[in-house]
Formats: sequence, structure tokens, C-alpha cells
Amino acid sequence: MTVAHHLAAEGLTLGYGDRVIVRGLDLVVPPARITAIVGANGCGKSTLLRAMARLLSPRAGTVVLDGKAVHSRPSREVARILGLLPQSPLAPEGIVVADLVGRGRHPHQRPLARWNARDYEVVAQSLEATGIADLADRSVDELSGGQRQRVWIAMALAQETDILLLDEPTTFLDVAHQIEVLDLLTDLNRDRGTTTVMVLHDINLAARYADHVFAMREGEVIAGGAPSDVITPELIRHAFGLDCLVVPDPVSGTPLVLPRGRHHSAAASRTDPR
Repeated sequence: MTVAHHLAAEGLTLGYGDRVIVRGLDLVVPPARITAIVGANGCGKSTLLRAMARLLSPRAGTVVLDGKAVHSRPSREVARILGLLPQSPLAPEGIVVADLVGRGRHPHQRPLARWNARDYEVVAQSLEATGIADLADRSVDELSGGQRQRVWIAMALAQETDILLLDEPTTFLDVAHQIEVLDLLTDLNRDRGTTTVMVLHDINLAARYADHVFAMREGEVIAGGAPSDVITPELIRHAFGLDCLVVPDPVSGTPLVLPRGRHHSAAASRTDPR
């Protein structure tokens, strides 16, 4: 089992150039749980994740990891605790799958040290867990978008961190592989207690797989809690500007968002037999 670390944002203000994206944000990540961050495009979800992973320095406030500012801690120390799968990672040209996944072991190795049995074991397990063991010797350049995404997830798993941050982990994946990846992350959380924070665009997948949901709008957290408490018609309207129904998912019982399209009433009247 992993260690239940404390990860939080306190008065966090973030931006790029002259533009402020996130302002005065407070957030506490529930340890050993799966958290989804949802919201409309441009609301600051990915920016927040980058700051939590030490890739973006705050303009004000701080990201706190176990009582210390994460940006003040040594990089290798943080990398043993916290791993990140960014939205559009780039692989070195010509690298093969096993070598890229193996880069996840770097925080656990001393400089210039040779691989040990544990390194090989973890990489093999990560390849197997993501269903890409048969691609181990293939060049990443040759893979489809969905296959590449699973390679990056395998690399994140190989890092063996207690906290895993994922920015749109289902990008490029078809529906079946989206479910496989989210099931994999759920198993990792349930079996190892890995604290998982995901940015997701699909509100229904967030509701089904997350224990806790944060909803963002214009750089602020406007709601946080269990999916059944957060995902309501009022919240969806406020965060996304979308009129909808929210009903129980017939499979999971979690909230299921059904958008009311502009032509919903007209379509219904055309098919109404009365």
C-alpha cells in the first residue's frame, strides 16, 4: 500500500504572461481516493494540474505537499511521491516502448546506476497492466494515438508514485479503451491506495469513476464533493452553460448527464405517436 500524502492548494494564483488563469484557489485532494476535476475548456483545470506537479510556479499562494511547499522541495524527492501524465507528452524520436516506459524508473535510481531486478519487474508489470507488452520492442513513432496514450500511462505506473496526476488520460482512446484505462486506474487505487487526480472532459465518466469531484469555472472551484452532491442540473448549467437532465446511471447508479439539445423538443414531437 502507498502512503496517504497531504496535497493541497492554498490561495493559488496562476497564469501565463499577462493572463491570469486561476485566482486565489483553495483545494484539498482527498488522500487515497480518485478525484476528477471537471469544467469547461479554458477554466484552468490543466493549469492547476501543472502547478500541483511543479511545472508551473504560482504567482501567489502555494501548493503544499505534506506540509511543505512543493516548489521548494528537491525534484527527485517530489518525483518519488508524485507523478504526472500531461495532456500532450512528446517522446524522443526513435525511442522504443520499453525504453520510454523505463524512464519512469529514473526517480528511484542513483545517477549512472545500473538497473536492478526491481526496475525490470516494474516495467514488465506496467507494460502488462496497460495491455502493451506485445509492443515493447516497437518504436513509439509507429504507434496509433491510442497505443501511445497507453505507453505514457505505463510510464506513469512504472514511476510507482503514491500520487498520480493525469491530464485527460483518455485522450485519443476509443470508448472501449477509455473504460479499460479508467478501470486500470481504479484497480491501482483500490489495490495500492494510490491517490489519483484526473482532469476529465467527460462528465459522465468522471461521475462513474471518481470518489470526489471538483468543478471549476473561470479559474475558481465552484463545487467539490461526492459526484451525487456535485453533479446537478444547476451545477452543469453554471459550469458549462448547458441545460440538462441528471438521472441515475442504470449501470453504476452514479449521476448521468443528459443534455437538452436545441432540437430536443422538436425531435420528440416528430416521433410522438399521439
